Amino acid sequence: MDFKELISHSKILQSLVEQGLTIPTPIQAQAIPKILQGADVRASAQTGTGKTAAYLLPALSRIADADASGNKNKLKGPKVLILVPTRELAMQVAKEASKFSKHLPQVSTVCIYGGAPYPTQNRDLSRPYEILVATPGRLMDHMERGRISLARLEMLILDEADRMLDMGFVGPVEEIAAATPASRQTLLFSATFNKNVIRLSEKLLKNPIEICIKADNVQADNIEQRMHHVDDLQHKYKLLDHFLLDEGLVQTIVFTATKRQADQLTDCLLDKGHEAAALHGDMNQRQRERTIEKLRRGGYRILVATDVAARGIDIKSISHVINFDMPNNAEDYVHRIGRTGRAGKSGVALSLVSPKDRHLIREIEQFIGLKVNSVVIPGMEPKARGGREQDSFPRRSPSGPFRRKSSAGNFRRR
Repeated sequence: MDFKELISHSKILQSLVEQGLTIPTPIQAQAIPKILQGADVRASAQTGTGKTAAYLLPALSRIADADASGNKNKLKGPKVLILVPTRELAMQVAKEASKFSKHLPQVSTVCIYGGAPYPTQNRDLSRPYEILVATPGRLMDHMERGRISLARLEMLILDEADRMLDMGFVGPVEEIAAATPASRQTLLFSATFNKNVIRLSEKLLKNPIEICIKADNVQADNIEQRMHHVDDLQHKYKLLDHFLLDEGLVQTIVFTATKRQADQLTDCLLDKGHEAAALHGDMNQRQRERTIEKLRRGGYRILVATDVAARGIDIKSISHVINFDMPNNAEDYVHRIGRTGRAGKSGVALSLVSPKDRHLIREIEQFIGLKVNSVVIPGMEPKARGGREQDSFPRRSPSGPFRRKSSAGNFRRR
């Protein structure tokens, strides 16, 4: 199957060809026909599966169909509303919408999110547009000020619904949905169907068709996953130092549990001469955008980030993901490692697993349907083994481990 069997509009197909996209992914192949038929859809798909195109392409087709038929709705406001949990994902989705609609001059996309200046967004909203990509909080602000009407909305799309609920957006999402026409088509995409996601979908969707793309079909082929058991924080620093000497590491995202630790680890890496930057929620929007853009241009080799800040980053040159701290759950693990192996490239995901994390490994392996290889670096073996046979990799000569100097988080080389 290719996109010609799914999409009939030549101008949309032209944009796909220009981007080198000819064969749909499983989520695209299953979701696009159902969405084009007008059905409400509830879909489970991990990051990196092409889910954005799975809803954008039929949304654009719907807009193009209406324009071709001369069915012009004179009301103001968006025809398609895409709700996302974070500003990074909002910018990514808006960018994809612009790419796919490149040859549809009548289609304009507006993107609004918190942390950006209101005057710029007010100007964008005052012009005609068909697609609105928004975070719930900022959209509610504009609606309360009377700057956005959802009266002509035809399609409501919730992307990463599980993350929106985790971030406490269930109330705003329900309020926004209540302000849309009852005749709308509703699509919900989520990494997993937990009880809260199911409950929300039952409120907002009408007789939905459910599509589920298993995680093991997503991550197994192009991302090599390895875990390294560690005894303590000092052991983590030694292993991280070793990983960063890998000549195959083009760019990496190193995940930490807290914003403070992201800053501390970044300072330590900078002191050692690495091209590194931090990314977390305490940075303002301009700082975050500048950091991501510099990473995209190759100005940084290492990005040290927290989960929320790295959500939605789509940079094809990320060759490695390193879990310096393990995430809270299996879904976040899949989102993290999905930052590598983009656009069909291969990637490597390395996890530093302390004794308290071993229950999480079992949860992750069950979730993705794979056993993650446990690897030991000769000379850096853990004192307490992980309880399973481990592979050995040849040791490189590290430039020296990190040593913690004080509880304030200042580090120096041994």
